[in-house]
Amino acid sequence: MSALLEYRGYLGSVEYCSEDEILHGRLEFIRDLVSYEAVDGKGLKRAFHEAVDDYLATCEAAGRAPERPCKGSFNVRPGPELHRQAMLYAAQQGTNLNTVVSDALRAYLGRQAPAA
Repeated sequence: MSALLEYRGYLGSVEYCSEDEILHGRLEFIRDLVSYEAVDGKGLKRAFHEAVDDYLATCEAAGRAPERPCKGSFNVRPGPELHRQAMLYAAQQGTNLNTVVSDALRAYLGRQAPAA
């Protein structure tokens, strides 16, 4: 995925179908399937905004909370040995595993080249 649209806290993909000659995408990082399409970039952005607005309205009408992408928690399965090492490191540092993982992600992502 190379490009993402953002609106009201939601992220949407941008894809091109050469067979149909249309742009299309879907809301990313949620389980609900919400898609949109258009023939040009401005139309796709408009369709993305409409899809987000429609999704939120549909959830409200159904009386359920809409899913939110990147809520701030996720499961990590590093394997028993790496898990053990991280727990021991956290104990030695007087902190917890969440802090160790968050610090490690910040350090890793901070040294990565920005996405083009």
